Amino acid sequence: MSKFDEKMEAYRKALSSVKKGAADDALLTKVAKGLGPSIYLRDASLVSCSDDKELARVKTNFLQKKLGMKDEGKMDAAIKAVCGEYTDNHKYRAVFYYLLVKNLGKESVYK
Repeated sequence: MSKFDEKMEAYRKALSSVKKGAADDALLTKVAKGLGPSIYLRDASLVSCSDDKELARVKTNFLQKKLGMKDEGKMDAAIKAVCGEYTDNHKYRAVFYYLLVKNLGKESVYK
């Protein structure tokens, strides 16, 4: 099993504890691949909901630049919703971003 496959297995397990029912595995894979080598770096592979600077980076670098979002209120609400929904101590960035994409209905960005 490759390192990427190991990461994907961890992401699926984390996602199954958050979302009941089937996850969109193809979308999760695309989100993870989009993060590149950062998924293998401990600090870069995680998101901290208690760190305002981290959440600001998520908003700027992912929601605005990658997903093309402009509505500040909608972005803040989505981040807050995902932080409330994904309560694990170690929040994988790929899973966090996947949940944001699903929450905002932005799956078309990855098609």
